[in-house]
Amino acid sequence: MKQSLLNFSSNPEKATESLRNYVQKILNNNPDLSREELLQIFRRHLGRIQTQIQSEFEISKIPGLKAATELAEYIDGLITVIFDFIYKTLPATDIATHSIALVATGGYGRKALAPFSDIDLLFLTSEHPSSNLLNTIEQFLYFLWDLGLKVGHATRSISECLSTAQKDITILTTLLDSRFVSGDQKLFNQFSIEFKRTHENVGDVRYIQEKRKEKKNRYKKFGETPYLVEPNIKEGLGGLRDLQTIHWECRYILGLNQQDNIFINPYIGSLNVLNEQEVRRLRRAHNFLWTVRFQLHYIAGRAEDRLTFDMQPIIGGRMGYTRHGQQVGVERFMRHYFLTAREITRLTYVIEAALYLHAQRLKITDYQNNKFLEHTGFALLENQLFPTPKISFDNQPIYMMRMLKIAQTQKRAIHPLAIHQMIRAERQTNLLRGDKEASHIFLDLLCDIPKLLTSKARYKRLSQNKNERQIAVPFDPVSDEQYNFHWLQILNTTGVLGQFIPEWRHMVGQMQFDTYHVFTVDQHSIEAVKLLALLEAGYYPEDLHFAYKLIQGLQSRRALYLATLLHDSGKGKGSDHSELGSQMAVNICARLHMSADESDTVSWLILHHLLLSSTAFQRDIDDPKTILDLVDTIQSPERLRLLFLLTVSDIRAVNDKVWNAWKATLLVELYNRISEVLEGSLATAEQDTRVHQSKDSITNLLNSKEFNSWEIDNFIKLGYASYWLSFDQDTYLRHAEIITKANQSSSPLTVHTHPIHDRGVTEVTIYTQDHSGLFSKIAGALSIAGASIVDARIHTLTNGMILDTFWIQNASKDVFDEPHRLKRVEELIHSTLEQKTDIEQCIYNYSHHLLYGRRMRAIHVPPRVVIDNQASNSFTVIEINGRDRIGLLYDVTKTIKEQNLQISSAHITTYGIRAVDVFYVKDAFGLKIQDKTKLSLIRDAILQKLYQAEEKITGQQSEKSKVTQHQPQSENINL
Repeated sequence: MKQSLLNFSSNPEKATESLRNYVQKILNNNPDLSREELLQIFRRHLGRIQTQIQSEFEISKIPGLKAATELAEYIDGLITVIFDFIYKTLPATDIATHSIALVATGGYGRKALAPFSDIDLLFLTSEHPSSNLLNTIEQFLYFLWDLGLKVGHATRSISECLSTAQKDITILTTLLDSRFVSGDQKLFNQFSIEFKRTHENVGDVRYIQEKRKEKKNRYKKFGETPYLVEPNIKEGLGGLRDLQTIHWECRYILGLNQQDNIFINPYIGSLNVLNEQEVRRLRRAHNFLWTVRFQLHYIAGRAEDRLTFDMQPIIGGRMGYTRHGQQVGVERFMRHYFLTAREITRLTYVIEAALYLHAQRLKITDYQNNKFLEHTGFALLENQLFPTPKISFDNQPIYMMRMLKIAQTQKRAIHPLAIHQMIRAERQTNLLRGDKEASHIFLDLLCDIPKLLTSKARYKRLSQNKNERQIAVPFDPVSDEQYNFHWLQILNTTGVLGQFIPEWRHMVGQMQFDTYHVFTVDQHSIEAVKLLALLEAGYYPEDLHFAYKLIQGLQSRRALYLATLLHDSGKGKGSDHSELGSQMAVNICARLHMSADESDTVSWLILHHLLLSSTAFQRDIDDPKTILDLVDTIQSPERLRLLFLLTVSDIRAVNDKVWNAWKATLLVELYNRISEVLEGSLATAEQDTRVHQSKDSITNLLNSKEFNSWEIDNFIKLGYASYWLSFDQDTYLRHAEIITKANQSSSPLTVHTHPIHDRGVTEVTIYTQDHSGLFSKIAGALSIAGASIVDARIHTLTNGMILDTFWIQNASKDVFDEPHRLKRVEELIHSTLEQKTDIEQCIYNYSHHLLYGRRMRAIHVPPRVVIDNQASNSFTVIEINGRDRIGLLYDVTKTIKEQNLQISSAHITTYGIRAVDVFYVKDAFGLKIQDKTKLSLIRDAILQKLYQAEEKITGQQSEKSKVTQHQPQSENINL
């Protein structure tokens, strides 16, 4: 046995013959060989197969597709030998009367098998099998399963195969890949002949229509863009399944045999659609995806088709992608993937269109003239826009833009074969740079918006509960083809946009290696434009009604839409992308013949597109200096409106979980504060006037709620000036009720929770005596309760009590409102502040059992601490960047307390797994911290804590955690 295994051949046929002879020899010498001993023989042989393929693949001796084919051929031999020996155990009468063919289907049938993929088998019988035959099939399957193989199987007669195939296109497609492996060859040949007749009954047109429906449903599940940052390389758009679908359609429509490779020009050439270069590109793409898939399977040690963050750098490194300039290896690898997916998307789209024409017995020249198009050079093919032969995009590239404009005005789809002509002529688009007509058409397409379906309300309720937020009416996907995001997708997919605006090219497929963004830079930008257009048209959720009102009658629409498209154009160049993008925008606007005012506006918007979001989520907007600094930068109400709308579109385009009612509330509040100063109705500096107005308003409110005069006077005297500028009237009313009841009951500690559904948060208010470490203990208790803090205000009252207000959300970034969880929040805060709970031990126990997967650990989150003494006149602002985790806020606030600092407010924002926590602090004497040495010590103490926690999660020790630097660093301490 050992000698035979050592003679394992690198030729699958010879390896099979060697195995067969060896097993036969063993059985001849020992007819009573046990099943387990036989299994061991085949296990060793299977191990040699797997080792052979993996070693050849990993030393780059064979690429992925070749490895998949060889693996299938080796498995053919293994299965054939097993089947032949087991089938011989049937009684002679059963063998004579019951024909059976062992048939490979699915990917295995196509001779493309990944290391851990299922082996799909069909046991084809001439009639209903006998019990003996069924028992033999069962023994065969158990034998394969005991070998560790994953087997999908079906047992059907020829008639059963044909009837189910005619009813179910999925089964028909599976049988399309049928390949004989062992058994009765004549039976399989009979099946093949009769199966071809089923093709005719189903029809070519129906088959393609059904496959299109399948694709549409698959894209809805796995993503309707090839530019997802964690793509599924098999099922996603531009993945292997798209290539397989074209393979099926070509075989079905063109009548190709199993052995015919559709990616060889003679076979696909009959469609007269792809040239030799395009066919080569498809072959390269096919091979590239199979190589990536093999890498995924070997690294994961299982069937895995999702290219997750933890896999990307490993596979990129294995495939030889290294740093080049500012781009690291993983980004280069993923960009290659995205460009490959784009190539597959657009070429398979074209092939399918040509096949559909072929199925209808139509030719490209069978177009119909239209009275609206007769002078344009375009006609209709399958009711879609198509250029007539007198138009050449190569010689007259302006016709590409004109075709898009006609499609826009006529509300017509563009035929895929016309889009193919655009792809082939994309390089000629560079001749249109600076062309006035092309620029005018582009801007017109960019600013096109959907038309409302009706003039009534654009949203519907999820339920009758008045506290439920409202959602937009889903946009009709059929009408997507008529509006700006569709034109942008065409321009981007064809490559025309990258030629017309060369600055766009480096954005295409540009990876954003984080868990915050779900799209590449180019797709994110197009999504932002789409959301802006839908907002302007009236398709918006309730929390965007304010933004909808702002966009109506906007004077600078072209500037806003172009800035939205280009706001991330500076990414991937290793510097501040806002500054780089702003500089590039000036040249782009000039080529597009935009006015000087528009050019200035676009450049300014790109430069400051992060200003409102970073301020609203990370700064205290009740601090007068925060607002005055923004006013100095923004300067005009029109720019404020534009910046607000760009900010909203940018955030919502990141992914569908980032935007929420709380962020909408913060941005609207910030907008109103800035607008108030810009319009001159009340200067931010007039604090005394605002405090007086706030107190009068609250007094009137409390009078209307039947508070007595002593209770009102007592409450009004409690707050310092900053307190009366920090909340709305509803919150002040709740505070008055909490304090009054606490006084009446002489309670030393009051904890009150209040869900605010229209803001998407729950307010937690704590009224108690001040003591050391209060904030950090509350933060720890909330984290153990499963709450995420998004904002906090700490106010010391004139009676020496503390009134702390926290706004929390659940894990889904929504209102924390389950009664049992709210009760647990209150109980945990009570037990923690009363020193009945060891919060550090609880956090340790909780986080110790919380596993951070490889996907999360693969993302590098370098700790960073920035101390700013210029952002506020009264406070030192500490900004902390680190990995979002259980206990982060507790660790940071405990360290801040250990540095003898007082926290006035906290603002917490998360970007995927990165948290940005901002604290407004003073020293023990209530003053800003001015001493450089003290500031440096504070910064180093917080950094040390962050690095220690990061090391526990990633298992990698950082030199920075060992060294405490006492010298101020200008980039981290702004004095």
